[in-house]
Amino acid sequence: MAEKALVGIIMGSKSDLPVMGACTEQLEEFGVPFEMIIASAHRAPDRVHEWAAGARERGLKVIIAAAGKAAHLAGVVAAFTSLPIVGVPMKTSDLGGMDSLLSMVQMPSGVPVACVAIGGAKNAAIYATQILATTDPGYARVIEDFKRNMAEG
Repeated sequence: MAEKALVGIIMGSKSDLPVMGACTEQLEEFGVPFEMIIASAHRAPDRVHEWAAGARERGLKVIIAAAGKAAHLAGVVAAFTSLPIVGVPMKTSDLGGMDSLLSMVQMPSGVPVACVAIGGAKNAAIYATQILATTDPGYARVIEDFKRNMAEG
């Protein structure tokens, strides 16, 4: 298993940090190295573009994108990289997160984004590790052990 970041986490706002703590904790538990950035698709599009476009070159294999309201971040990131994107819609005060969820799952053809439940940060980490496990036997064992432990209660 690698020491260099394999998963990139991008959030649209600092307010997403408490929810995304479940994601970083799960990745740490699995031993998956990650990098994290806060950059809004609407307020810092150039920063998002630069970060996403260079993701593969930095060694990332999967990106987790968390955003709320008009949650275009996952789709914008997907437009700038060929890496798999896992979207985490954030719960919002206006529509309870349905706005975020629908923004992520209604991507146009050719720009896919996988999407977990509203606030599903832990599942995003598990899914990202499962993606890594397709080519890394160490992460495959980590996921197999995790699922076995979960089944044993």
